[in-house]
Amino acid sequence: MRKSKQQGRGLQLASSQDHARMFTDRGASILLVGDHAVYTFAGVFPKIKVMARRAHEDTEPLLQSSHGDQATNKKKLSYEEAVEATGFGLFHWLLLVICGWANASDAVEILCVSFLLPTARCDLHLSSADMGVLTASIFLGMMVGGYVWGYLADRRGRRSVLVVSLAVNGIFGAGASLAPSFWLFLLLRFFSGLGVGGSIPVIFSYFSEFQPCLRRGAMISALATFWMAGNILAAGVAWLVIPRTSLNVRLSWLDFQSWRLFVVLCSIPSLSSALIFRLFMPESPKFLMEAGRETEALSVFQTMFRLNNNFAIKTFPASGLVIRPKDDGEKDRLDSRSFTGRLKQALDPIKQLFVGPLASRSVALLIIFYCISFGYYGLWMWFPELFNRVEDGGSACANTSRIQSSANESCYPVKTAVYMEGFITAASNLPGNIFTILLMDRLGGKILLCKHSVLSMLSV
Repeated sequence: MRKSKQQGRGLQLASSQDHARMFTDRGASILLVGDHAVYTFAGVFPKIKVMARRAHEDTEPLLQSSHGDQATNKKKLSYEEAVEATGFGLFHWLLLVICGWANASDAVEILCVSFLLPTARCDLHLSSADMGVLTASIFLGMMVGGYVWGYLADRRGRRSVLVVSLAVNGIFGAGASLAPSFWLFLLLRFFSGLGVGGSIPVIFSYFSEFQPCLRRGAMISALATFWMAGNILAAGVAWLVIPRTSLNVRLSWLDFQSWRLFVVLCSIPSLSSALIFRLFMPESPKFLMEAGRETEALSVFQTMFRLNNNFAIKTFPASGLVIRPKDDGEKDRLDSRSFTGRLKQALDPIKQLFVGPLASRSVALLIIFYCISFGYYGLWMWFPELFNRVEDGGSACANTSRIQSSANESCYPVKTAVYMEGFITAASNLPGNIFTILLMDRLGGKILLCKHSVLSMLSV
C-alpha cells in the first residue's frame, strides 16, 4: 500500500517555465519540460527517470535552436536602412535605363518644336513672333503641370502620375501633327507641356527614392545624361525625316508634310514609356511607406534584393518596415474635400520651402535654375531657326517678322545642314555629362555647378 501510494504521488504534472532543467527537491528528481514538470522518485521508477532524461536530452537541442532563431530574428527597418539592405546591382541599372528613356522622351517632346520651325513656318504661316509664342507654349504648360502633377504624386503615387503624365505628353504631342492651323497646333502643344511638366520632376523623385545614399549623386547625374540622349535622338530623327519630301502625304483635308511625321515619331518615346511604367514598374517604396502600405513596400524591397543578388534564394533581411504614423493634423489635411482645402494643401509644401533656414537656399536655387533654363532653352529652341537664317546668307540676329507663305522657296528644299549642326550641338554635351557622373560624389554638386556655369559663360 505504501509503495502504491508513493507511485500515485510519484508522477505529477505541474506548470513551469519555458526552459528545461534538472534539479532535486527532497530526494525527488524533477524534469521541467515545456509547460509541464515530470516528478520521479529516485530508485522507485528508474525507467521513468531514464525516459525523463532522454526527453531532456531530446528537447535541449530544440530549445537551443529556438534561442538561435530568436538571436537571428529579422528586425524592422527604416526606409533608408531598407534601401541600403537591398544592395546595388541589376535592379538599379534596369531602373536607370527605363527612367532614362522617360527622361529622354521629355527632351524629345520639348525640342522637337525647334527642329520643325524652319519647315513648319511655311505650312502654318508663322511670323517670328508666332514662332516665339509656339516655343513658349510648351513651357507654359510645364509650369502649370508641375504644380498639379507634383501635388498628385504626393497623394496618388509617383508611378501612377508618371503613367498619366507621359500618356498626356504623347497623345497631345501626336495629335498636334494633325492640326491644320497655328492656333490649334499651339493649344495641343500647351497640353503636351502639361504632361511634360509632370513627368520631368516626378521621374527624378521616383528614381532617387530607389537609390542607396552613396550612389545617389552619381546615379541621378547618369539619369540626367539621358536628356542629352533625347537631344541627340530628336536631332537625328529630324535629320533623317524632315528633309525627305518623298514622305509627304496628301490627305483630303490636310497636306501631311514630313515635319508632321517627325512630330508623330517624337511622341513614341513618351507613349512607350507610359506603357512600360504601367506594365512593369513598381511604385516608389518611400511613397508606399508614407502611405502606410507596408506589405507592398516590403514586396518592392524584396524584388530589388532578389534582382541585385542575381535571383539568390536568400530572402530580404527584414521582418517588416518602420512606418511613421500620421498625426491627426495630417489626417485632417488628407481628408479635406473642398476646393479651397485642396488648394491650400497643394500650396503648403511650396510655402515650407520659404520658411526658416530653407528660405535663403530656396531663393538662391530658384535664381540659379532660372538663369540656367533661360540660357539653355533660350538658345536651344532657336538654334535650328538661327542656323537656317545663316544658311540663307542672312544674319542670325535679323528680326524677320514677315509671314511666310506656303509657296515660299526658303522652306523647300529643306537644308540638311541645319539638322546636322543641331545634331553636333546636341552631341557636344557628352563630355560634360561623363565628367559630372565620374566626379559628382567626389567633388560635390556645388563645386561642379560653379565650374560648369563659369565654363558656359566663357564659351557663350
